[in-house]
Amino acid sequence: MKPHLLKVPSGADHSFSFREFRQPNINNRWHYHPELELIHIHRGSGTQFMGDHIQRFSADTIVLVGSNLPHFWRYDDDFPEIESGELLCSTVIHFTENLWGDRFMQLPENRLLRTALEQSGRGLFLEGQTRDRVALLVNKIRHSEGTYRLIHLLECLVAIATGDSREVLPLSSLGFRHQSSETETERINTIYEYAFDHFREKIPLEAIAAKVGLVPSSFCRYFKSKTGKPFTDFLLEIRVGYACKLLLENQLNNKQICYESGFNNFTSFHKHFKIITGVSPQAYQKLYARRG
Repeated sequence: MKPHLLKVPSGADHSFSFREFRQPNINNRWHYHPELELIHIHRGSGTQFMGDHIQRFSADTIVLVGSNLPHFWRYDDDFPEIESGELLCSTVIHFTENLWGDRFMQLPENRLLRTALEQSGRGLFLEGQTRDRVALLVNKIRHSEGTYRLIHLLECLVAIATGDSREVLPLSSLGFRHQSSETETERINTIYEYAFDHFREKIPLEAIAAKVGLVPSSFCRYFKSKTGKPFTDFLLEIRVGYACKLLLENQLNNKQICYESGFNNFTSFHKHFKIITGVSPQAYQKLYARRG
């Protein structure tokens, strides 16, 4: 699969890109780029795609995305509107792996750093103190110039490389590999968009297959070959992710959430929710209520 190749802007005065966004969905497409990406999402929530991995994201999410790893963040439709220029939505840093030079990266002192950059090929999701430490360092980059920008970016990567393994979590599977083909870009994005627009309904395979010019049997083989998972599993992950959002909002009971998320019976909802999240809907709600 070839996601959209994003051309990252660069300037004559800086060796890496540091950008701040005040609106969501700036790159709301399945895309990749040769640069590594360190993203800090400051506000909003939605669904995060990283290789063959899908999960919910929320405010204060920080992820290190490796070179050429397909990804995107789709914000929820109810993203709160604000006056232009008030609050940051996300901070995005793009940099090359050899920013400090090949010899520097091969120094024995940088063994852990090299390992972290290799692991970023799966996407690294930060939690706890590691996430908080990196957030502070990203803010330092914002207010720095010259050599200090390079130092603080390096400190971010060192914090990730030396962080507690329970707080630096790989996302995409080890076996995920995307293969380039110019004709696949729009096809995959069309599938994703259709799934998000219709996941609350029953989606006949004939309907979504027709959207990309395939018959159902060919569509099923195609989707699994390009994403590493069956379309039915992909759709379940979207539905469970949306159910997680509704559970945290705590405005509907569990049976209402079941049907609002696209499940046609509560037994199926409970079963698949536990398979994907590891806990029941009730336990999930209680767990995150305590964290809040």
